Amino acid sequence: MEQSQVVQYIPILMLLVAAIGFAVGVLVLSVLVGFRSKHSRAKDTAYECGKDPIGEGGARFSVKFYLVAMLFILFDIEVVFLYPWAVVYRQMLADHATRNLVFGSMISFLIILFAGYIYALKKKAFDWKG
Repeated sequence: MEQSQVVQYIPILMLLVAAIGFAVGVLVLSVLVGFRSKHSRAKDTAYECGKDPIGEGGARFSVKFYLVAMLFILFDIEVVFLYPWAVVYRQMLADHATRNLVFGSMISFLIILFAGYIYALKKKAFDWKG
């Protein structure tokens, strides 16, 4: 006898209900226990590394920092695309239909990546001080 598709999802639904129930239960329990504690101004102030919270919450960074971080992520992710290509390259060379396609697509990918790198260098995007 074959089970219906809905019956197969019952364990997943049970896990979902348990996860949501646990999350809601912990939140409700923390609120109930929190109301019983004594409140004071010292206990209600924000605590961060033993320092008094004076001034803004976070220091401002230069836009250059974020630009360099995004460029690092961009070029880092682009390098990740080279690994699958390098793994299957030898296998794809054996097939005459895909030999030129694979090599040409990777060369065009590297040219576009290199053009972006040259553009970032000319715009001085990697310069921390400027």
